[in-house]
Amino acid sequence: MLKKKHSSTGRVPLILFLCQMINALDVPLDPKLLDDLVQPPTITQQSPKNYIIDPRENIVIQCEAKGKPPPSFSWTRNGTHFDIDKDPLVTMKHGSGTLIINIMAEGKAETYEGVYQCTARNERGAAVSNSIVVRPSRSPLWTKERLEPIILQNGQSLVLPCRPPIGLPPAIIFWMDNSFQRLPQSERVSQGLNGDLYFSNVLPEDTREDYICYARFNHTQTIQQKQPISLKVISVDELNDTIAANLSDTEFYGAKSSKERPPTFLTPEGNESVKEELRGNTLSLECIAEGLPTPIIYWIKEDGTLPVNRTFYRNFKKTLQITHVSEADSGNYQCIAKNTLGAIHHTISVTVKAAPYWIVAPQNLVLSPGENGTLVCRANGNPKPRIGWLTNGVPIEIAPDDPSRKIDGDTIIFSNVQERSSAVYQCNASNEYGYLLANAFVNVLAEPPRILTSPNTLYQIIANRPALLDCAFFGSPLPTIEWFKGTKGSALHEDIYVLHDNGTLEIPVAQKDSTGTYTCVARNKLGMAKNEVHLEIKDPTRIIKQPEYAVVQRGSKVSFECKVKHDHTLIPTIMWLKDNGELPNDERFSIDKDHLVVTDVSDGDGGIYTCAANTTLDSVSASAVLRVVAPTPTPAPIYDVPNPPFDLELTNQLDKSVQLTWTPGDDNNSPITRFIIEYEDAMHEAGLWHHQAEVSGTQTTAQLKLSPYVNYSFRVMAENSIGRSVPSEASEQYLTEAAEPDQNPTAVEGLGTEPDNLVITWKPLNGFESNGPGLQYKVSWRQKDGDDEWTSVVVANVSKYIVSGTPTFVPYLIKVQALNDVGFAPEPAAVMGHSGEDLPMVAPGNVRVTVVNSTLAEVHWDPVPLKSVRGHLQGYRIYYWKAPSSSKRNRRHTEKKILTFQGSKTHGMLPGLHPYSHYALNVRAINGKGEGPASTDKSFHTPEGVPSAPSSLKIVNPTLDSLTLEWDPPSQPNGILTEYVLKYQPINSTHELGPLVDLKIPANKTRWTLKNLNFSTRYKFYFYAQTSVGSGSQITEEAVTTVDEAGILPPDVGAGKVRAVNPRINLTAAAAETYANISWKYEGPEHVKFYVEYGVAGTMASRQVDIATQGWFIGLMCAVALLILILLIVCFIRRNKGGKYPVKEKEDAHADPEIQPMKEDDGTFGEYSDAEDHKPLKKGSRTPSDRTVKKEDSDDSLVDYGEGVNGQFNEDGSFIGQYSGKKEKEPAEGNESSEAPSPVNAMNSFV
Repeated sequence: MLKKKHSSTGRVPLILFLCQMINALDVPLDPKLLDDLVQPPTITQQSPKNYIIDPRENIVIQCEAKGKPPPSFSWTRNGTHFDIDKDPLVTMKHGSGTLIINIMAEGKAETYEGVYQCTARNERGAAVSNSIVVRPSRSPLWTKERLEPIILQNGQSLVLPCRPPIGLPPAIIFWMDNSFQRLPQSERVSQGLNGDLYFSNVLPEDTREDYICYARFNHTQTIQQKQPISLKVISVDELNDTIAANLSDTEFYGAKSSKERPPTFLTPEGNESVKEELRGNTLSLECIAEGLPTPIIYWIKEDGTLPVNRTFYRNFKKTLQITHVSEADSGNYQCIAKNTLGAIHHTISVTVKAAPYWIVAPQNLVLSPGENGTLVCRANGNPKPRIGWLTNGVPIEIAPDDPSRKIDGDTIIFSNVQERSSAVYQCNASNEYGYLLANAFVNVLAEPPRILTSPNTLYQIIANRPALLDCAFFGSPLPTIEWFKGTKGSALHEDIYVLHDNGTLEIPVAQKDSTGTYTCVARNKLGMAKNEVHLEIKDPTRIIKQPEYAVVQRGSKVSFECKVKHDHTLIPTIMWLKDNGELPNDERFSIDKDHLVVTDVSDGDGGIYTCAANTTLDSVSASAVLRVVAPTPTPAPIYDVPNPPFDLELTNQLDKSVQLTWTPGDDNNSPITRFIIEYEDAMHEAGLWHHQAEVSGTQTTAQLKLSPYVNYSFRVMAENSIGRSVPSEASEQYLTEAAEPDQNPTAVEGLGTEPDNLVITWKPLNGFESNGPGLQYKVSWRQKDGDDEWTSVVVANVSKYIVSGTPTFVPYLIKVQALNDVGFAPEPAAVMGHSGEDLPMVAPGNVRVTVVNSTLAEVHWDPVPLKSVRGHLQGYRIYYWKAPSSSKRNRRHTEKKILTFQGSKTHGMLPGLHPYSHYALNVRAINGKGEGPASTDKSFHTPEGVPSAPSSLKIVNPTLDSLTLEWDPPSQPNGILTEYVLKYQPINSTHELGPLVDLKIPANKTRWTLKNLNFSTRYKFYFYAQTSVGSGSQITEEAVTTVDEAGILPPDVGAGKVRAVNPRINLTAAAAETYANISWKYEGPEHVKFYVEYGVAGTMASRQVDIATQGWFIGLMCAVALLILILLIVCFIRRNKGGKYPVKEKEDAHADPEIQPMKEDDGTFGEYSDAEDHKPLKKGSRTPSDRTVKKEDSDDSLVDYGEGVNGQFNEDGSFIGQYSGKKEKEPAEGNESSEAPSPVNAMNSFV
């Protein structure tokens, strides 16, 4: 079938061109049709909807349209008719609707702001343009402002605001310095989307006086500049030294500490924010955080993933951008800021809205009278757009009625159209975010088919490429198109052709036989038209000899070859290029037919040389690299491995031998010592080379022994003292004649896998060993102990054969012989095998058990008859288990243990038994198949043994002279317990052991109280159980008797209101080498205190008292502190006795009213400024202007006693010092210093 391809929806437009559907909005009418066809207007060019103009240039508002007859143009401005004849500055371009407003001569651009719309009209209808909003661009200046210098502590965060003036269109923001160099940005310092400069934390290198924000207005090509911002970053000490002197004229950002801190967001604020973006735009989300260390930003989308190919990170991942957003990109996006101290996140809820966009835009309709058609205008958006129809620029509701049309929402249905139905329809789809306006005409014509492609057009195509034969046509109704090949050919209906809707015939892969004449026929009910075109298929141009890589010495000659093969009817042009450019204009470069020759090569000649061959239909190229190296002097001899031998030749070819001859390569100054010959079997193991022979280095021939039926190739390698050469090229192939195999398979075995089979296996011969085609194997077998004849079978080239129906475990003799199409291999030797095994049939008898001791027993049994084994006897297996008592029977599954004894052994030992237990066992024979039946269960008892240690031992309820022991019986009594043995002895303060006391306790006891013990004494206990066999393992423990009876005195009872309660304390003590663990259980009144008394054994320790909590001690310390304070004050007063200084005389004696430095020797002021002159001290003075005293060299600082000295002067000039006793530092406010004063300056301040 002939394939049809549709390249657009709806009806075919008026004019159709090769390989594509042409929209009538974009393409002018064909000149051949303009003479006698009419067409409604079509807008072909217009200014953008939002049209920003340069106020310094004339305003040009475009409106171009086509139609037949040519349309006339009119304009509206702000919804009313715009009479251009009344404005001398406005003219309309001849032959179009484009407006030119001459504001350069006079007038202002602002006068012509507004909304313009163009209408193009002829007798067939009217088309309208978009509403064009004209606005002049604006680039306002920055408002003048005074920017105070900024001083910051190292590590603090900072935001430098830009706040550019609002321009049209918005300005592009960037930060530079005075030298117009962009300021470096990083993860720590970056510019936000709003233009502000963000510092996550500042560093000393951020200090500069020229942080300048620039706003570039591209439309007017102007740049506006903000006033420079000065930033100084200083350390804590520098900050304290300069705050006071600069506070009056400095903006100080000091709200946050410079210590390391977790992240916080600088922008956006809070934990959540919202963002709205339009479909198709780029969504930009921003998160900038401060913190120390600098935070890292991560982005995720909640309940989704970020689109892979549309997601981009900008500004060091602080900005997330998603291009071409759609409604699917709506959702919650989370940015996470993280550093080593923590992490925070911010959620941005994104909603994607959409201005209207086309789903189906209306297409022009060309109909013939009486035909039907539809105009479809389908758009989408968020919110859903409203669809409105206009006809010839007038809302369709108030337009003249047309009985042939019917409006159904977004579709206009036309039926039985007539010539008067021709019109231009406008579809308007709008929502709050924008609108779409499309013009589509309905042109009612009655025209027979016309073919617009020139007749007898010749198409020349390179073979194996697509061929496209054009048949542009027009007609109304729409014609049908058929193609024919040759003068008498039928319509083309083969799969190799594709017919496009625009009439083009496509041959996807043109071959030589595609050459010929093709006829295009167009038909409709008004007539028929046809046109012939011709197709020629040409051979492709090829480079059959390409230039090759070359390395030449400087000053030598090089030649590149480029041989081209082409179609004989095409004339190629050969061009040589160097590094994709023309060859140098140098006589050293010459082109001789297929060669490029370069003589006297220099270093600059190195590069890529390309040979390009071009015809009118195709082009090919090939390149090679030229590398130029320095010339080398006559070199010293180079010792290297030999060059490979060459010119290999086979002679004297016999069935099992051949003679190989070769020519040695250069020995590279080291004599060849030997030649190594290898062969390849191309028939059986192609690509694998095997060692064949070695000969001395003086030989150049070798007689080689060959195997039958091998396709031999040979190669030779030469070897000298340096090493072995690379292999020579392979010789010609030589196939030897086939022969019978000369060996049989190896590793022949016969083993049964089932009781009734015999599996015979062997290692097959490889292809080289087969000696001929048709390799097979003759497998023979017979029972060893019988007179049966050999049974034989011939099998293919496999490695296994299964004999079925054999008796169980019978010995067989087996032979495997190789054969091929020529004959048999020599007779093989027989090997012995066995048919398959079956389970043993008889259980061992006469099982006897001898108990050796409480944990070991010896078992004996009689062997089973060998015939009953039915296989190879591998040994015997004993199953034994602990038989449960009647009271414990069926409580849990009995665990059986297994011991295997190899070979024909008839006795074995059972170790690891439990004493005083009842056991049962049975014995089974085993072979390669498995276990035979079990013998009758045999029971036996193990005697008593010694018990295990008691499970636990605890000492409870210690008193002054008694200890109570509690224990759990042994987990494994291994017999009947007869008694417990308790031994104990005291331990004195030097860890020496006292006399040992031995005590027998009945076996039915689990608790025992020892009385008449020494108080506050440590005892060590040894405890174990006994059976009739002996004593078990012991458990030890230590405990201490109490110092005193622990207890709380009952409260006084008064007037029957308080009832006496006797508290009860159970005390437990456990001691180690360096500590004791004391615990107790208390029963009695609440809200009591506990005191623990302890001491060395034999003595009584006194109750411990915390002296720091005693009232007398606290009072004593306060008195001492008060006395020291009084002494200090007296010392200060005596040192500075006199109090006032005659500073007025010194003031009159000096013209400079500023305070002079204090004298170093006596601590007095060199000069004093009058209190009415509030100037700060000069640099180097002891007392700054805020009257605080700074810390200098003394280590004996009053910071240990207080901080802050507020100084004032009396009217007579004397200084009054007030001492503050605050211990904690306070922030620097007013005239207070942020540092503690040194004691020297503090005393000077009290003068």
